[in-house]
Amino acid sequence: MAVSPQSFRARLRAGEPLIGSIVTMPLAGIAEIVADAGFDWLWIDMEHGPLDLLHVEAMLRAKGGAAAIVRAPANDPVWIKRILDTGADGVLLPHVDGGAEARAAVDAAFYPPRGQRSFGVSRAHGYGPRMNEYLESSPDETTVMVQIESAAAVRDIDAILTTDGVDAAVIGPFDLSGSLGHLGDITHPQVQGAIDAVLAAGKRHGVPVGIFCGSAELARGYLARGFSPIAVGVDSMLLAAAARELRQSVKS
Repeated sequence: MAVSPQSFRARLRAGEPLIGSIVTMPLAGIAEIVADAGFDWLWIDMEHGPLDLLHVEAMLRAKGGAAAIVRAPANDPVWIKRILDTGADGVLLPHVDGGAEARAAVDAAFYPPRGQRSFGVSRAHGYGPRMNEYLESSPDETTVMVQIESAAAVRDIDAILTTDGVDAAVIGPFDLSGSLGHLGDITHPQVQGAIDAVLAAGKRHGVPVGIFCGSAELARGYLARGFSPIAVGVDSMLLAAAARELRQSVKS
């Protein structure tokens, strides 16, 4: 649907510290609960979560005032088009490893003459009645974020970040650690050096750099260093941790 002047993209470009959380479970109620906690945005995950577009649409109806950024299964123009047609505030594209892939993502996200996104009646413009409004507003309010998850992406980070239409880069620390030969060890100096290099490039080019982390402590540290947007926690992991903590507290 058409979004307000205080769109996620406007807040992102204004440099606000935006805190979100990842939603992977195919229940609109989960998205509603997470959004109601006061997060700025939801990272709705179609890459690893068992979600289809009907789940995504239901989540968008339940998200309240939180922005919804949907991670596509792949950096593919068909997925990008279909996700944006749901009325999502933007897309997050996994495994963008170079400038050419960043340009392809932007091209798929925007209508001509800026890009090559095809037009069809969809929820994004109220199934037709707000078509003209959406066509006018979407160039300014569609958020395109790309994930930096490989050594190749770090090497080509300047080309990625200077791609017109890329609003932010989001580091995937676990896949990045694997690409660098240290799978799961995000504290390894080589991994931390790559993360630092991406953040420095973002500051150099004036492009926000975000990251995923699993704890409030890490999130606070990343915020202090200038990362945004930040996604902290995953719905399934939060539920699992709370369940274990409850059980242990009852038995202790």
